[in-house]
Amino acid sequence: MKYLFLFIVIVHGMIHLMGFTKAFNLATLEQLRAPITQPVGLLWLAAALLFLASAVLLLVAPDWWWLPAAGAVVISQGVIIASWSDAKFGTIANLIVLVPVIVGGLGHAPWSFRAQYTRDVAVGLARAPAQIPLVTEADLAHLPPIVQKYLRFAGVIGKPQVWNYRLRFGGEMRNGPNAAWMPITADQQSFVDSPTRLFLVEGAMSGLPFTGFHRYVTAGATFQVRAVSLVSMVDDKGPELNRAETVTLFNDMCLMAPASLIDRRIVWEEIDPQTVRATYTNAGNTISAMLSFDERGAITNFVSDSRERSEDRKNMGLAPSC
Repeated sequence: MKYLFLFIVIVHGMIHLMGFTKAFNLATLEQLRAPITQPVGLLWLAAALLFLASAVLLLVAPDWWWLPAAGAVVISQGVIIASWSDAKFGTIANLIVLVPVIVGGLGHAPWSFRAQYTRDVAVGLARAPAQIPLVTEADLAHLPPIVQKYLRFAGVIGKPQVWNYRLRFGGEMRNGPNAAWMPITADQQSFVDSPTRLFLVEGAMSGLPFTGFHRYVTAGATFQVRAVSLVSMVDDKGPELNRAETVTLFNDMCLMAPASLIDRRIVWEEIDPQTVRATYTNAGNTISAMLSFDERGAITNFVSDSRERSEDRKNMGLAPSC
């Protein structure tokens, strides 16, 4: 579907070159019978270039393709009206392009989850410390031996201490075991200094675009989903979600940013040489998890004690990079 739309945008843009060609007498075009002045011909050229620019951005920077496309549609419709008898059918192509342009614009509007995510990320990054110390053996000294082994296996020694980390996901999700899979992309930005997890997911359900935003900032968590950035589908918050998101935050620390496990807010209990219990407290939310490791020090199992988030059980054969 994406490439069909891309084809429409390119062809529609190329057709606008006909108006420019006629205005400057570069070729004889029987399809355009009405005269076109040179200033209007330049508008035909501008529309063509904007459509082609939007096609390129659709491939290389899909978050922003709609900006030149919006200008192209406006200019295009203007010149089509001026040559209505010859070019009226171009309105159909403009309407085809206009719908996703509106969706793209709404997705980046000031009230959109994308805009809120961007603002939250900027606030967190503004706290960047002037100097970030390196992880040393002394930072690992208070940890159980198997956790120390895990961090060495992950290669954290000599690397900067983690105060924030960013992830980008691509995949599929569904609403239930019998529901259809939906392709999604997701951006996550997390901060360790002031525990924060921002998770923005975008996808389409039955052709209708949706955006979901998990927002965990210090103590409070919210989970919201909107269709076309306007219609609320999910709006969840409260103590159970706070606890569930604390589990997810700690899960990410263990598996995505192992250097963050030197955090003194984590209390460790050694169960046996290959198993530990970790208890993590943040803003009144206390959760715990059992972590098992293999002989190399890699995590083989992660089981949280949160009944609300039983899906946080993980079977991992390899440790992530620091």
